[in-house]
Amino acid sequence: MATSAIGPGFLTQTTYFTESLGANFGFVILISILIDIGAQINIWRIIAVSERRTQDIANMVLPGMGFLLAVLVVIGGLAFNIGNIAGTGLGMNVMFGMSPELGAVISGVIAIGIFLIREAGKAMDKFAQIMGSVMIVLTLYVMFTASPPYGEAAVKSIVPDSIDMLAIVTLVGGTVGGYITFAGGHRLLDGGVKGVEALSEVTKSSVSAIGIASIMRILLFLAALGVVAKGLSLDPKNPAASVFQLAAGNIGYKMFGVIMWAAAITSVIGSAYTSVSFIRTFGSVLEKYHRRMIVAFIVVSTLVFVIVGKPVKVLILAGALNGLILPVSLGVMLVAAHKKNIVGDYRHPVWLTISGAVIVVIMAYLGIDTMAEEIPKLLK
Repeated sequence: MATSAIGPGFLTQTTYFTESLGANFGFVILISILIDIGAQINIWRIIAVSERRTQDIANMVLPGMGFLLAVLVVIGGLAFNIGNIAGTGLGMNVMFGMSPELGAVISGVIAIGIFLIREAGKAMDKFAQIMGSVMIVLTLYVMFTASPPYGEAAVKSIVPDSIDMLAIVTLVGGTVGGYITFAGGHRLLDGGVKGVEALSEVTKSSVSAIGIASIMRILLFLAALGVVAKGLSLDPKNPAASVFQLAAGNIGYKMFGVIMWAAAITSVIGSAYTSVSFIRTFGSVLEKYHRRMIVAFIVVSTLVFVIVGKPVKVLILAGALNGLILPVSLGVMLVAAHKKNIVGDYRHPVWLTISGAVIVVIMAYLGIDTMAEEIPKLLK
């Protein structure tokens, strides 16, 4: 889940908003982390207790709702995956000088290869862990090189001069919106981590996943802030690359290539796996051939990128749109948590229900407000 969240959009969104908001972006990160944790604990616990995937739970709450959620998640996952594939191509371009298109094709083949391995689940988990560690270590180095104003960042994270609603919606959407939060929930289910007896492990895992993604977000924010605070301008075509290059020169730029590729390839894998997991239970044929569907998902994403491409603004837009899926999916899961035919004798903690309901209301309001007023500005 953590490495699925840390993709090209994650890198782009973090640097984009750091440049526009400065140290105030720290407050946005803090609020988004609290929302992320509340949403993810609720969703993962209900998936584990019911021992069902989200779409099946949703169909039991309201017939047809699971199909609607599946459509929304698959469309959002495909949109993000095109950006993820673009990120692998960009990473390859920076590291080896090859064209982004060729790099994307090679990366797509690597991702497909992981799913064709007999123990695909274990291979996917181990690959994600290794790549996640690489990203954090390299970004930590660049953060220290950038020498950000730590004191200002700490103060503004608690008492900001201004609050950007678009940034909050986008960050939450890019971390637990769309398919991302279900990447971990469904993976735990497939790995046999389910039932009431597994709740402590599930809760711990959900918080840990948000923690890992948040550490990467904070490190990147501080690295970008160090560059911006010096009065340097980021390249609007590739703001994240600018941070690494301006902070650590050509070595930093090469590091960015490694980070971008690692972030993108793990997100390609997470997006494909989770998107297909939302439709594989709708028929025995889909279940039987779900690996082929994952391969097809990656192939289509790669072809669309090679033919069309993916601009920075669409990555920002995709994060905001995915934020709208969260109040729907979380709302459905909260209703499911109190239905005996779904969770049996399990009693969902009152504090989780209340916090989840608050998140649903906040994200629905912010999401609609953002769609109505802020996103048109990005499209100009």
